[in-house]
Amino acid sequence: MEIKLLKANINDAEEIHKMQVVTFKPLLDKYQDYDLNPANEKIEKTISRINEKITDYYIIRSGEVSVGGIRIRRYEDGDLCKVGPLFILPEYQNKGIAQEVFKIIEKMYSPKNGWILDTILQEKGNCHLYEKVGYKKTGKIENFNEKMDLVYYEKKELKCNGLDNDQESQ
Repeated sequence: MEIKLLKANINDAEEIHKMQVVTFKPLLDKYQDYDLNPANEKIEKTISRINEKITDYYIIRSGEVSVGGIRIRRYEDGDLCKVGPLFILPEYQNKGIAQEVFKIIEKMYSPKNGWILDTILQEKGNCHLYEKVGYKKTGKIENFNEKMDLVYYEKKELKCNGLDNDQESQ
């Protein structure tokens, strides 16, 4: 299964929005996190994210089929990157796609201060995935509501040989 990332533009907003609603709706129902969950966002929020100067949004493809999306935010002049959201449509989950996506983005970006992300602490599968690809808990846990907490992760030690965002080496 060949996984590739296609850089999204404004014309992809509807497709990305539909996929994130399908993917995140079960979590919205479970945790009732109406202010945070991407399934509860309007398409205008997706458009706004795509248009952000510090954001790169990608559609994840398996062959020619769109199976999810990922947003990368670049902070500190690209020296720190944040992943989120990352989503894989339910019928394509647990097939190693997300792990492959992490390999791809880590070849594309080389933030010298590493990567950060957050996820729902109660979603053990998500936590397992992030830990499996090398992320470590920062120790910060934020209670969101009586049903869920957000746990924060970072990945500082990178084994990247990828691009350095068009910056000259010094």
